[in-house]
Amino acid sequence: MKKLILIFLLFSTFLVTSQEHYSGISTSNRVGILNSTINPAELPNLSKKFEVNIYGMSFNVANNKIGFSDFSSDTDFETLLFTGTEPVNARINTEILGPGFAMKWNKWGFAFTTKAYASFDMVDIDPTIGNAITNDNLVLNTTLINNQSNQKLSGTSYGEIGLSAGRTILDKDNHKFSVGVTLKILFPGSYSNFGLSKLDGTIIQSAGNAYLTTNSPASLNIAYSGNLAESFTNFDDYSKSIFGGLNGFSGDIGMNYQYKSILNFGLSLRNLGSMTFKDDNNYSTNYVFTTQGNNPLDLSLFNNIDNLSDVEQILIDGGYLSKNPEKKDFSVKLPTTINAYADVKVISKLHVTAFLQQKTNKDEANEQITASNIFSVTPRINLGFFEGYIPVTFHEISGTNVGIGFRLGGFYLGTSSMITALINDNKQGDLYFGFRWGFL
Repeated sequence: MKKLILIFLLFSTFLVTSQEHYSGISTSNRVGILNSTINPAELPNLSKKFEVNIYGMSFNVANNKIGFSDFSSDTDFETLLFTGTEPVNARINTEILGPGFAMKWNKWGFAFTTKAYASFDMVDIDPTIGNAITNDNLVLNTTLINNQSNQKLSGTSYGEIGLSAGRTILDKDNHKFSVGVTLKILFPGSYSNFGLSKLDGTIIQSAGNAYLTTNSPASLNIAYSGNLAESFTNFDDYSKSIFGGLNGFSGDIGMNYQYKSILNFGLSLRNLGSMTFKDDNNYSTNYVFTTQGNNPLDLSLFNNIDNLSDVEQILIDGGYLSKNPEKKDFSVKLPTTINAYADVKVISKLHVTAFLQQKTNKDEANEQITASNIFSVTPRINLGFFEGYIPVTFHEISGTNVGIGFRLGGFYLGTSSMITALINDNKQGDLYFGFRWGFL
């Protein structure tokens, strides 16, 4: 289990970011494929008649424990991550935009897009348990644990192909109104989930090891599929299995209103749907977990474990689970979000954009990919060929962050946290870049 935690620490060493991909550029005045991924109703507003997406990549991580001031040559990330009493929350995800094409024709706009995703999540992890497993099983005092939420470690990789269409409904005088829809064909690659809910127990120190005893039964979900059944601490396992078989659908719907040259307002509902994981090594089982009186669980057994099947077997062999695993296919819900934005022209060349992302599902639910609540304000200068912007983001996990980005023709590069990373002890940092080509 120690290695399951270390994957987060490894990513945090290089990236500590939010979950709003392409912050700032996705609501650019230069409307293109990136805008349509937020709201398909933007397609009739394309700045060019045709656009080809060459590539795009965004790396995002957020945590609520480790800040940039904590980085040094002798930093003990394990100790920092599990200090205090606040549950550990972290989001790590990568989005890759592959080849895509968009066009507008009369009152219509159309797009074909390809994407790949990989994510790793830690949700409401009790710091006492994490510290007992990662810090040489050292617990100085007997510690009571009563965590009624679902403590979850989860990894996912999948790909998608999107088909989008938007149409202008009203275009009169200064007013323009359009609607749009995207159908996404999903290709689930790999998945893993460890969800322990309603844990009420005690951790004690004995003979150099930490032991867990439970006061009442807890619920445990263990699920894995594809490469992540063997290990989800190796990033290669995510990248090698992003595109699996066609086994899911989702959709986006949106609307857009423009008070021409002054206001651009959009509202969308994204990622409505789910995908089914089917693989020869699929498992998804709900257990009742208990240590049964005089049989406490030795947490040192998980020190060198890097896959959920081994965790599952240790618990079964020790008599801590009341049900044998059942092999089956299972479905995972996508992170459905409500997205709203308003771009206002302040003076010539200067705009300010407000963006809101609100999740509709609970992150702690098993077989649910997580999302984050985000609000950002982005002032931008648009000189046509060049655009510069400074996103100020308020993230539910990492707090307030300030970044910077620019667009030069079709190339863009940005971050939502670089400025605060340089001047403040923030817990976020990210990077995205890409290139698209518009013509006519």
